[in-house]
Amino acid sequence: MPGLSIQRKLPIKTSSKGRAGENAAALYFEEKGIRILGRNFRSRSGEIDIIALDRDTIIFTEVKTWSAYGIEALEQSLDAKKQRKIIETSKYFLSLHREYKYMAIRFDVIFISPEGITHIASAFTERI
Repeated sequence: MPGLSIQRKLPIKTSSKGRAGENAAALYFEEKGIRILGRNFRSRSGEIDIIALDRDTIIFTEVKTWSAYGIEALEQSLDAKKQRKIIETSKYFLSLHREYKYMAIRFDVIFISPEGITHIASAFTERI
């Protein structure tokens, strides 16, 4: 239609917001004495935003940075398929880093919103 202008958000803005959220989550962990081992670790199965070490526990962390959706929407965005991808990617990481093979593992979610940071430790587990 003449004169109709459709504007959409550019992916760059979304990725930069996500990156800022991941930076905030990493800083949050570091302030709690949790060491960052890696960020944006990728495999064929998926990606893990932050991999961290807290004493004898490896933490595989999904970071969600939203301004429009509340924490209630996490359940939908972190469905069984997404959890499976994170778990498979964590197995790949551990296969490459055998030095961590005897440590406990945990799957966390850090939710970044205008209200602040919400850390959900042990947000999900691997199901057999």
